[in-house]
Amino acid sequence: MSSPNAPRLNLDGLDLAALLCSRVCHDVISPVGAIVNGLEVLEDDDDESMRVFALELIGKSARQASARLKFARIAFGAAGSAGASIDLADAEGVAKGMFSDEKTKLAWSAPQALFPKNKVKLLLNLVMIATSAIPRGGLIDVVVSGDGEAPTLVLKAKGSHARIPPHVEELMAGSPESGTVDAHGILPFYAGLVAQAAAMDVRFAIEGDEVTITASPTVIAPPAEAGDEASDTALA
Repeated sequence: MSSPNAPRLNLDGLDLAALLCSRVCHDVISPVGAIVNGLEVLEDDDDESMRVFALELIGKSARQASARLKFARIAFGAAGSAGASIDLADAEGVAKGMFSDEKTKLAWSAPQALFPKNKVKLLLNLVMIATSAIPRGGLIDVVVSGDGEAPTLVLKAKGSHARIPPHVEELMAGSPESGTVDAHGILPFYAGLVAQAAAMDVRFAIEGDEVTITASPTVIAPPAEAGDEASDTALA
C-alpha cells in the first residue's frame, strides 16, 4: 500500500499516451514477430512438414494479435464519444479472446446490458491485473452484479503462487513509492485513473491461493448539516 502522505503523481498526457502505446506494442509484438518468422519459413523452406508448421504458426499468431488488439481497443481506447456505453457481451468476447490459447482460463457472469464505457474499461483492466496475480496460470472468475450506474465487480484469481501484484495498490492510488511510473506499471496506474473517472473504489484481498479484486461505487460522505455543526461546536 502507498503511504497516506505520498504525493499523487500527475502524469503528463503525452507521457501517459506514450506509455500506453508501449504497453500495447509489448502485447502485440510477440505474435507479430511469430507471423514474420512463419512467412520466412514459407519463403525459404520447401520441406512440406515445415510449411505446414509455418502455416499453423502464422494462423495462431494472427489470431493472438487480433485478440490483443481488439482487447486494447476497448480497454485503452476511446471506444466511442464521451458518455458512450459498451455492451458487456462485447467485453466478455474480447476478454475471452485474450485467453483462448493461454494457461489462464476465464469464467464470466454478467448481465446482458450496456454499461458506461469507463466502468467496462475498468473491468477489462482489472482482468489484466488479475492475470498478473496468478503468474503460473489458473482460473479468473469474473462476476458483475447491479446495474450500469452502481455495479459491483468481483474478480477472483485462483492459482498456484497467487499474490497481490507488487506495487499494484500504490500504482492504482496514483502514488507509486518511486514517484514515477514506467511501461511495466502503466496498466495499474491507468486502471486507477479509470476507476477515479468511473467513481469506483477498488480493493484487493488474498486468502490462500486466491486473490479477490472488488470494485464498487465510491461512497461519498454526506455534508454535515448546520444543526450537526452547531452541536459539535457546543460540545467543543
